[in-house]
Amino acid sequence: MGLPLRITFKDKDYVYQIVNSKLIDQYTTELDILLNEEEVALIKDARNAWVQKGGQIIDPELAQALGRSVSLRLRM
Repeated sequence: MGLPLRITFKDKDYVYQIVNSKLIDQYTTELDILLNEEEVALIKDARNAWVQKGGQIIDPELAQALGRSVSLRLRM
């Protein structure tokens, strides 16, 4: 696990960590993120948008923002 990262979404701050960043490259389509002590799995759908895998724990727009943030940080 890496360092805690921050994102501000709709005027609210979130702290997240990437669970296994060593396995991420430009072809990655699935991410495991620890968001406020809850594990969230994100996948890239057919439209190249990040969506949450499984149940709806977080806002779909937040899932997209988290995926985009990780993509930009790790040059995916």
